[in-house]
Amino acid sequence: MSRISLKERIKQGPLFLDGAMGTQLFSRGVEQSGCIDYANIQVPEIVRAVHIEYFNAGSDAVLTNTFGANKFALGLHGLSDKAEQINIAGAKLAREAGGNDKYVLGDIGPSGQFLPPLGSLSPDELRLGYVQQANALAKGGVDGFILETFTALDEIEIAIEAVKSAAGQLPVFASMSFDSAGGNFRTMMGVDVESALTKILSIGVDAIGFNCGRIPLDGYVCLAGKYADTLKAANADVVLFAEPNAGLPEIADDKTIYKVTPQEFASVVKKIHTLGFNILGGCCGTTPSHIKAWADCFKK
Repeated sequence: MSRISLKERIKQGPLFLDGAMGTQLFSRGVEQSGCIDYANIQVPEIVRAVHIEYFNAGSDAVLTNTFGANKFALGLHGLSDKAEQINIAGAKLAREAGGNDKYVLGDIGPSGQFLPPLGSLSPDELRLGYVQQANALAKGGVDGFILETFTALDEIEIAIEAVKSAAGQLPVFASMSFDSAGGNFRTMMGVDVESALTKILSIGVDAIGFNCGRIPLDGYVCLAGKYADTLKAANADVVLFAEPNAGLPEIADDKTIYKVTPQEFASVVKKIHTLGFNILGGCCGTTPSHIKAWADCFKK
């Protein structure tokens, strides 16, 4: 059966995304001290297997294993010259796992550097880096792009504009990462929800949302409500998406663990959905079991 374009599919909802990638790779033996994105080249069969497991759990779309595959972040591992290769491979692996019936989103994260006056990375250099990554992901066969875990307005503005210039007709999703802040929410760089949405909406994207952040599980429902209220006030016609963590992490035996059960996660995702969010996924601490739990809820 031929599928409709992702741009049309996201208007129908709900669309189920996948969960965390890094912890799934680590559990399969990928070194935590290495470059997760380079696993696309070193152990492609493991990356492909994670994608397949998420599809089997109920994901309609998966994110490529390329969150840190811009040339700036890769430079920390001495791999900036392999940016194109890693992104093309990441897109192809996800496409192989999903075949022609499922969707693949090219995952793009922050550079890990700062623009002036906080840092020395120039806007033009940053823009070219994101164009390079988007072009490589498109070459690998993605159906759209998701920019996630951004905390600075200047960087996400450049990233969105760069990816849109390379995306053609492919949809672009944009997400910022918020922490709890005295009864409200702010990114690590101090950006509040209203400022974030106002800026992103002015640039134009197909879907807008939030992911990650240091927020208790129930707090994501409050954040979702803040998003919904802000968009309603702005009378904006854009699809909402959410990728909450499995609650707050805890440290046990020098390991980071998340204690939120799949059923607890599913309950919160259902609440977020009722607030108008039609694209739903998971971030840190979520597993195929978490995805299956709430995907099954929607089948009842």
